Amino acid sequence: MNFSGKQVVVTGGTGALGSALVGALVETGAACRVAYVHDGELERFARKNDPKVELVKVADLSEEADVAKLYANVTPWASIHIAGGFAMGKVADTGKAALMAQIEQNLVSCFLCCRAAVNAMAKDGGRIVNVAARAALEPRTGAGMSAYTIAKSGVAALTAALAEETAKDGILVNAVAPSIMDTAANRAAIPKADFSAWPKVEEVAATILHLASPGNRVTRGAIVPVYGKS
Repeated sequence: MNFSGKQVVVTGGTGALGSALVGALVETGAACRVAYVHDGELERFARKNDPKVELVKVADLSEEADVAKLYANVTPWASIHIAGGFAMGKVADTGKAALMAQIEQNLVSCFLCCRAAVNAMAKDGGRIVNVAARAALEPRTGAGMSAYTIAKSGVAALTAALAEETAKDGILVNAVAPSIMDTAANRAAIPKADFSAWPKVEEVAATILHLASPGNRVTRGAIVPVYGKS
């Protein structure tokens, strides 16, 4: 997995999974353009002063202007879309605004970044990796978080459809579908869980790294479960 001389765009790159992924990309030779929203995450981001990492502050990746800013003057080999949002809520308790917020944060942002990436990539192709969720593959597990499940299911469908559209152009599109990952925030939210069963962010990042790499020559349209033992 040699990314030497290759540019990679990463959304959500200053979060737990994003930080692990950007670190792995830099170690394999990539130059990363990383979108971030929250200054607090940037302060904790270990690679914020790395010369191989270009940080771009955006307000909302469901807005075309912010997406255009992120992809301006770059020809990425790979574009990896981690940014999104999560909210619990039963259907009976979820209004239109909450539903649309999940769709905007997860599906619309992913769609717009996919579109920008396809248009920015060189004629010799590239790689796109999206982040869906276990609930997108197993909707029954999305009970109690239906708006999120709907949005992430859309990401999975987008991935499969776009993979078919771009295969002839040498752009391979895939997604990972994590279960709950072992992060500090998730441990705090579910303190009695068996953390050892949760996939580590470094492990999920390794799967993304392979799908985004030049070494992936044949896999497209896959929604890869990354569940660990959970």
